[in-house]
Amino acid sequence: MIAKKIRAVVTALVLGTAAMAVATMPADAALRASVGKPLQEAQSLAKSGNFEAAMAKVRQAEGVGGLTAEESATVKRMKEYLAAASQGKVGGDTSTGALAKFNADWNGRRYREVIADEDALRKGGVLTGNAQVVIAQAYEQLGDYKGCVHYADAHASAGAEMLKRGGLCAFKAGDDALSLDMSIKLVGVAPSPENWGQLLRQAERSKQLSDPQTLDIYRLKLLTGNMSGADEYFMLSQMLIAARVQNEAAAVVDKGVAAHLLVDQRAQRLAALAKKNAADENASIGRSLAAAQKAPKGDELIKIGEEFTGMGRFTDAISAIQAGIAKGVTDTDNAQVRLAVALYGNKQKPAALNALEKANKTPNGKTISKMWTLYIRGH
Repeated sequence: MIAKKIRAVVTALVLGTAAMAVATMPADAALRASVGKPLQEAQSLAKSGNFEAAMAKVRQAEGVGGLTAEESATVKRMKEYLAAASQGKVGGDTSTGALAKFNADWNGRRYREVIADEDALRKGGVLTGNAQVVIAQAYEQLGDYKGCVHYADAHASAGAEMLKRGGLCAFKAGDDALSLDMSIKLVGVAPSPENWGQLLRQAERSKQLSDPQTLDIYRLKLLTGNMSGADEYFMLSQMLIAARVQNEAAAVVDKGVAAHLLVDQRAQRLAALAKKNAADENASIGRSLAAAQKAPKGDELIKIGEEFTGMGRFTDAISAIQAGIAKGVTDTDNAQVRLAVALYGNKQKPAALNALEKANKTPNGKTISKMWTLYIRGH
């Protein structure tokens, strides 16, 4: 064996937030002349930019019989070096070559090639989440926003950045339903107040929302830390008063006061009204329940159950709502959501999630159900 000094720099190129990593082959590799000489020639050819000829020399060294472990490792590193240095023009069958070509295609704005590179990255075992996000961006750069959304949806396991990209593409496509779907999936992966806020704003823009659905959106704003100032505390408390859920309205006012947002005379009047209404509700709830039980349909029982939930009387709420559902109700989606919230308050999370699965009769009903499901699963 003849000791040959073979020195190669292998550059691993990774897109996105990854940096450039450099590794150096052993300076003194014990190689036979039949292996070392063509590798030296390959190095010289690479320095002059003749990568195809250099790769041919590497193949020559590789074809020598009986390679030792060190010789095989040196050949492999030289192939990776050539793949990186040529930006994947040679050595495309290596992981380094696949990454190098992917990098070069992105930097060269060859977005269709970036998309096509996915297969080589997968075969090389280097199809990372970051690379998938870049592929989604390639669809976006081509103006294929629907393709971007569908790719992001199919590769949601890549994480929050992928779902954010899908949501942005859905917005650019003008598809509110797809945008909302991406936001729901994003909150499922990363339930930050910021992501919840984006989802709730999108849900709020949904067409033909019922009053109970709008109220649920505001309830979730409060629960997820997305109430934007005094006006929204006023809005939520006034909606609750109008919906005859007086104890919950008083609790919202108290939270607004504690947050130093409800401080003016209007807030003081609202607080006094909410307190009075809550006392009246406590005094009359028994009579209201008796009347609702005599009604031919169950809608009023659902409302009484909602009032019980606002009082923290969850067992009573569950009984009233279940009785209402058994009688038959006009809005089955809202009834199931009210049951789920009462069950959750009673620490019956699996039953609450099961009830939400039945709130699926309308698109908006499904959206409210999905958002409550995300919240309950996370708390």
